[in-house]
Amino acid sequence: MNDPRKGRILIGEDIRVVALKMSQALEKAGYQVEVATDGEECLRKSLETSPDLVMLDIMMPKLHGIDVLKALRADRRTEHIGVIVCSAKDFKIEREEAARLGVLEFLIKPVPLSTLVATVDAFFGRRRSIAMPDVIPADRPVQQVYRSQLDPRRAHFTLWGTRGSTPTVGGRFQRYGGNTSCMSLRAGDEVFIFDAGSGIRDLGVQLLADGIRKAHLFITHTHWDHIQGFPFFAPAYVPGFDITIYGAKGFGKDMESIFRGQLDRDYFPVQMEDMKSNLRFEHLPDGAVRIGDAQVTWEFAQHPGATVGYKIQLPGCKIAWIPDNEFLQGYVGAPALARDHPLVASYEKMIAFLSDADVVIHEAQYTPEEYPGKIGWGHSSVSNSALLMKFAGVRRWIVTHHDPLHDDDFLETKLNLTRQILEEINHPIHVSHGYDGMTQYF
Repeated sequence: MNDPRKGRILIGEDIRVVALKMSQALEKAGYQVEVATDGEECLRKSLETSPDLVMLDIMMPKLHGIDVLKALRADRRTEHIGVIVCSAKDFKIEREEAARLGVLEFLIKPVPLSTLVATVDAFFGRRRSIAMPDVIPADRPVQQVYRSQLDPRRAHFTLWGTRGSTPTVGGRFQRYGGNTSCMSLRAGDEVFIFDAGSGIRDLGVQLLADGIRKAHLFITHTHWDHIQGFPFFAPAYVPGFDITIYGAKGFGKDMESIFRGQLDRDYFPVQMEDMKSNLRFEHLPDGAVRIGDAQVTWEFAQHPGATVGYKIQLPGCKIAWIPDNEFLQGYVGAPALARDHPLVASYEKMIAFLSDADVVIHEAQYTPEEYPGKIGWGHSSVSNSALLMKFAGVRRWIVTHHDPLHDDDFLETKLNLTRQILEEINHPIHVSHGYDGMTQYF
């Protein structure tokens, strides 16, 4: 076993062959090495083992590398840990953010192993030159190191699909992902799912691995990109798994007929009869749906068909999910409307619905230049969505339902534009783009 006094390193890398090569090279150089294969595991192991150095990938499942870095720097237990980024993506905005958060080096993959070891040696060389003596004076009391672990039972949401219209694949869509709409929210023993786009497939695998046997699925509307993943939702085929599916009245067919229809033999090799779980279909009531400590309310959105948005109230937080909503339909002017403008009047219910939410997950699919050609499609421009956030007094906005033509570089530029517009209208809230695997605890 390598001597931990030379240095303990945690590698955050989800590609196993890359992590293996890095580990072997660093262990051969005398370091003690451990690997984390996703962002959540990297953060947890950093808290548990307090390594001297974290080799951090940016593009990781479950928790983005920059979010891991922010969490490390925000916690007194981990703020001292050295971080070297190893990333295949060389975005200027991420380089600047990493530098601001104290990253020592930003290495671009593929990194020659000799360069990797030399960079690590240089870090520990500098560290040893300024290190305090590791001999504790006899009269200094030895303190027990506080250890903590993230409680998975704490309420949290995960975005499993943030793409609109159709899934996307390819290297240009790695950061934000390509799955269509799906979010889960865990609160104790209850699991709430919002929409069943292609992202629900990965969620289903995770639920079975966690031993979950009950879920509540809320559908905003039955357009293809919001239900296309349901035939691949593994828990639906498991005897004893309990699934209740909720949707608004007003669809051309009842909910069960719609879901059954996509399992027709002409489209899919299995039918609903092959789903051995306990499936129930329910229309949304006029009031709230109460499940355990949670309360789910809904409001109609501006989108073709019977489309709704949801708000989930838990003790201490409220989260809104509105992936499809064309706010100020047809308005292409500057975001300078006052709240009492006649165009705003018909949207007062949605504004009020969002006004008390702690986090709003809402679309802004088109840039202002794109929107004039998309009027009536049921999706908002960046500038019109920014006005909605201002009118509702939203404090945190996560943008979802990314257009399938918008790749990672385009979305980075679009996010900066969104922040600029929010500043121009004097509502500089915290705004970020949702991505597949994004997780937030409360």
